[in-house]
This record gives sequence, structure tokens and C-alpha cells, in this order.
Amino acid sequence: MTIRSFAAVLRRGISVIVPSVLLVLVLVLRQADPGDVLTDFRNRVFDLYQRLEPRAQSDAPVRIVDIDDETLARLGIQWPWPRTILARMTTALAEAGAAAIVFDVVFAEPDRTSPASAARIWNLPEDDVELRARLEAIADHDRVFAEAIAAAGNVVTGFALTPDRTAARPLPRGGFAVAGDDPREFLRGRYAGAVTTLPDLERAAAGNGFMNFAPGTDLVVRSVPLLLASQDGRLHPSLVAEALRVAQGARTSIVKSSGASGETAFGARSGINQVKIGQFVVPTDAQGGIVAHYARRRDGLYVPAWKVLDGAADAAEFDGAIVLVGTSAAGLRDLRPSPIDPLMPGVEAHAQALEQILLGHFLSRPDWADGVEWLTTLVLGGAMIALLATVGALASALVGFAAVGGIIVASWYCYREILWLFDPVFPAAASLAIYLSGSLIGYLRTEAERKQVRGAFSQYLSPDLVERLARDPSLLRLGGETRNLTLMFCDVRGFTSISERFKADPQRLTQLINRLLTPMTEVVLERRGTIDKYMGDCIMAFWNAPLDNPAHAVDACASALAIQSCLADLNAELAREALAAGEKHQDLAVAIGINTGDCVVGNMGSRQRFDYSALGDTVNLASRLEGQSRAYGVDIVVGSSTRSAAGGLAAIELDLIVVKGKSEPERIHALLGGEDEARTPAFRDFAALHDRMLAAYRGQAWDEAVEISARCAAARPTLSALYAMYEKRIAQYRAEPPGSDWDGVFVARSK
Repeated sequence: MTIRSFAAVLRRGISVIVPSVLLVLVLVLRQADPGDVLTDFRNRVFDLYQRLEPRAQSDAPVRIVDIDDETLARLGIQWPWPRTILARMTTALAEAGAAAIVFDVVFAEPDRTSPASAARIWNLPEDDVELRARLEAIADHDRVFAEAIAAAGNVVTGFALTPDRTAARPLPRGGFAVAGDDPREFLRGRYAGAVTTLPDLERAAAGNGFMNFAPGTDLVVRSVPLLLASQDGRLHPSLVAEALRVAQGARTSIVKSSGASGETAFGARSGINQVKIGQFVVPTDAQGGIVAHYARRRDGLYVPAWKVLDGAADAAEFDGAIVLVGTSAAGLRDLRPSPIDPLMPGVEAHAQALEQILLGHFLSRPDWADGVEWLTTLVLGGAMIALLATVGALASALVGFAAVGGIIVASWYCYREILWLFDPVFPAAASLAIYLSGSLIGYLRTEAERKQVRGAFSQYLSPDLVERLARDPSLLRLGGETRNLTLMFCDVRGFTSISERFKADPQRLTQLINRLLTPMTEVVLERRGTIDKYMGDCIMAFWNAPLDNPAHAVDACASALAIQSCLADLNAELAREALAAGEKHQDLAVAIGINTGDCVVGNMGSRQRFDYSALGDTVNLASRLEGQSRAYGVDIVVGSSTRSAAGGLAAIELDLIVVKGKSEPERIHALLGGEDEARTPAFRDFAALHDRMLAAYRGQAWDEAVEISARCAAARPTLSALYAMYEKRIAQYRAEPPGSDWDGVFVARSK
């Protein structure tokens, strides 16, 4: 095999090798499961599923007594309230038949409104023994609350585990039994301390659970843990687990992990499988949490706390229900994002988890889900590589889209019908990456072929045409098409005299012309023009070919104005250089003619050599207009069709003229500025005055025309040559009147 044939085989094979290597890397990445990145993508898909179809609402026996903004306003008492109010609430709920009363609040400090605390705050006189005695006779608020908790017999208090070491330790009220691997190996984090409820209240309560959540990196609560561990090795139940245990009168919860009897893990330490609380078996994720499946907030879930305190609440709402006491008030800051609600009260996450347990409704991600996703990625990626190598990019894309759509549908079906969570994103994204890599290689190979075309023709064809030829080499033939174009001819005035100055140094003349033509060319190309050809000191350009440009007249006029601006900058630079060299400087001036109309544009020339160019009467007229700029003393002359197509630019009519070589008259105009100048009062006044001058001239009112011409020249000194020309014509017409049938047409004698 020769080196050339080996290189050809390698070029063909690389479109398979690179995607195959990428597939292997993707599979290794999926197997390693680096964590946060992949998990975040997966979670966002599952969040979307919940937003599209949340868990169906149900009237599970769970209620929230809500310390909401209305309650705070009605009571008029700042939170935290006196514990006597909470004692009344506890008693009312117990009498209503609540199965468990759960406080989603940490009562970490003594009640500041208790008599003893109030006495210290009030700073009573030491000698007021009677008042002090009366205060001491009033029952302590925390003691009243503890007595109400003890009397209810089914209250659950809360605490918060923290990473900071503290002296406080939560008081356990229930126990754990463990089957299988030690669950502490799999739990999220190890906590050094806790913020606990007052010991008297804990001892009076039937249950005591942590209120911590396990939010993702984006703080969204997607899982509610049932147990956590502290650094001293103790297991702690959650508020949800304790509420469920107390409501059933159970004493111990059973935790089953991998390795337990009846649990299949094939020797792997796969984590926690379930927690049994009373009669309820709660399947969990590997870290002992419930995968939250949220429902839209239902009517009756929340009961304002003021109704309970005023006796306005229906007692039947609480009979046999687990009642959580929490807050939705914005000022108390217990709001957390969930997949379906960006501002969900934290107490509702506990309530929704309890609803799921009571209904036996659990989302789960099977242990074998990772394996299925890995295998799906392998099959789909391998199929994509084979298709790219055989049927091409388009057919591969269609098959790939169909396969990805099938994966998404299957994932949605599993969520909706079976409550299984399968990730459709990774297999789909991996297949897309493989497809893009294979397509990119094919694209690069095609671009290499196109580069040969560009290299062959870029020296003498316009850049736009080179791109079209690269995309479609069949265009490389003689012929043309009729299109509406805007043509521009741009010529240096007095080039002959400039050439004479550099007769002894033609290199400097070449450099000067290049310095002039380079910015002019850039101006044209920046405004979507095509350079047709350079003719010494002249540029021919056109717009709206080979690519469509609906604003071709506007872009051509804008290019002409920009060329004049560039020329002013160049003249200033040349003047500085001449002054430094002790030479005389002569400003360069450029005459421009612009016309719009139908032309034949295409590849013109011979079969051996051709160029992309435009032909037609419109082209000839544009050239003639450039030649007339000197006669009228203006820099830019445009035809009537260009003036009409370009809209609101600052332009004035110059004349009705028959140019050399034509028999039909053309109304020509001077382009003086852009739209901003056209809107100025000064220009509008000047244009109106100029139109009056032309009307007087064509009406043979010579005296009036001369008088207005002088006023126009004073208003616009840069056009003094134009008005001097008209005064000269008028003098000739005075001597030889044109006759009563004269239509104002001027016949040009020169190009």
C-alpha cells in the first residue's frame, strides 16, 4: 500500500475512529458517575416531569396549621408568640382528635414573655416585694406549654442538626432497629451538633425529630430524609418519621439496608432500601430519603392558626389527622424551592412526604437504572456510528432523532405510569455528541475540498461568488441572470495630474492608490457590496448579486457617504506626512456615480477565463453619472431610481439631463448626507429653497432663479460651483432663449 492510498484510507476511517473513541470515553464517564454535573442534569429533567404532571391531589389525613401573615396581623403579637398561646392551640388540636401534633419549630430558648423573664426585662425595683411575688405566682409559660404537650400525649417537637459542635443533644423518644449493612455508612453527612428544643418540652413530647432537608446544589428540595446520623454515631429520626411513629403509637423504626434478609444486592453495599415505621413500609433512596413527588396545593391542606385559636376551625378537619404546625409567612423565612413551587413553605415538604407515605405513593429510581442507561447509551451510540459510516449525516440524524424521541417517551411513560425515574438526557446527549463528532469530520473533509475551489478562484472572483462556487461548483459556467442591481462607479479626480507628480517615483503612486482603494474596498464589502473590478484609479461595484440584498440601494448610498468620510481621514493623514517631509500636499477627491435598475449579472468572458460582472444600460448610466459629478460640482451623483429606492437620505435634484450616448432624459440627484441630516430643519429649508430655484429656472423666470441661486450658494457654500453653473446657463439662455416649448432638459456634451 502506498503512502497516498494509506492516507486516503485513514481519511475515510477517521470518521469512524473518532466517534468510537468518544463513545468509549462517554461510557467510562457514565460508569464513573462523577456526581454533581450528571446528577444536576438528571434532576432538572425529573423536575420538568413533575411540573408537567404533578402527583394527583388526594384528601390524605394530613393538615397544616399555618402561622400565616393573616394570623400574625389578627393576633397583633410578634413571633415567637407566648407559649401559652401555643399551649391553647395544642389543647384545641388534641381535643379535636388529632392523631399527632407536629411542631415544625425549634423552641430553643425560654419564653421571653414568661413572668420571670418579663421581670428581668422590666427591671422592677428590688423593694417591690409584692409585685414580684404576684409575678412569681403566675405559672411559667414554658411550664404551661409542657403541661399541654404532656396532656395531649401525641406531640412531636423538632430540632435542627448542624455541622457546628454544640453542647446540646436531642432527646431520643423512639428507637431504631437495623437489618443489613450499617445505615450510618450511607447517610448524608455527619452532624457535630444540634439546635434543640428546651429539655422540659422534649421530655413532655411523645416524639422528637430533626427538621433538616437534603436540598440539591441548587437548593431545590427533591428528597425528604427519614433519618440522619451525628458524629457520635447516634441515629436521629426526621420530623416525618416521628410524626408517623407517634400517630400509630409505635416505639421502634426498623431500617433495612443492603445485605438484609430479602434484599438483593449481589454482594454490593448499595445503601438503605426501606424504613418500616409501624405498619408502614417506606421505600427510600440509598441515603434513606423519600424521593419527593409533589402535588399541587389542595384546598383544606392549610388551616390558618387564628381559626384554631378562635374556635372557628372545623374540628372534623383534624380528627384522626397528622397535624403539622408551621409557617408560610414571608417574614419568618421558612420558604424553600421545590420542583413545582419556587417558594414552598418548608412545613409543606413534610406534609407532602407524609401524604406519600399514607397513600403508598412513591417515586423510585431502581438499582438497575444506571445499568439500563449505560446499555442504552452503548446501543444508540454504536448505531449512530454505523449509520454515519453507511447512510450519511441526514439519514443518521432522522434515525437518531427518532431513537432519542423513543427514549424520552419511554422515560416519561415510566415516570407517569410506573413511578420509575430513568434519565433520558445522558443517552440522548451522548448520541448527539457522537453524531456531531462524526458530522464534523465529514464537514471538515468537505471543507478541505471546498478550500481547493476557494484557492483556485479567490484571486479574481468576488468573495461571495467564491463561497457560492465552493457550495455549488456547478455554477462554474458561462451565463448570467437578470437582477435588479445598484451600481457604483468611483473615480479619482485629476488622476492625470497626480500621476505626473509621481512620474519619477511610480512606486509611491502605486502605494498612494493602494492606500486609497483599500479603505474604499473595505467600505463596500462591509455593506454587502461586490467589487466587480478595479480600473486603474476607478472601482466598479454592485449590490444585490450574487446574494440577495433587499436594501441594496440604501447600502450603496451609505457606502458612497462612508467613502467620502474615509477620504477626508486619508487626506488629513497625507497632509501631516507632506508637512513632515516638507512637501506640498494636494487633497485627493473622488467622484461617485450610483444608479439602480435591471442588469444581466453572471460569469462573463471566454471559456478559458471569465469574471463575475454586470452588463446593461443601468451600468452605463451609472458610469455616466460619475462623469457628470465634475460638471455639477458635487461628489456623489445618483439616478432617480436610486433616489426613490434609498428613501429618506439627504439629497437634492440636480437636473433633467440626457447623458452622452443616450436619448432619454434622466433626473439626477446629488447625495449630500444620510437620514440624520435629512431630518434637520436646516437641510429641509435648504432643499425647499433649492427646489424653488429649479422651478424658477425651468419656468424661465431667470431673475428669480438667479436671486434664489445666490441664496442657495450662501446657505450651502460647498455647492457654490453648482449654482455658478446654473447662473452661467441662465446667462446663455438670456442671450439665446430656449423657446416656449423648452422642457428644462439639458443635453450633456461630454461623458
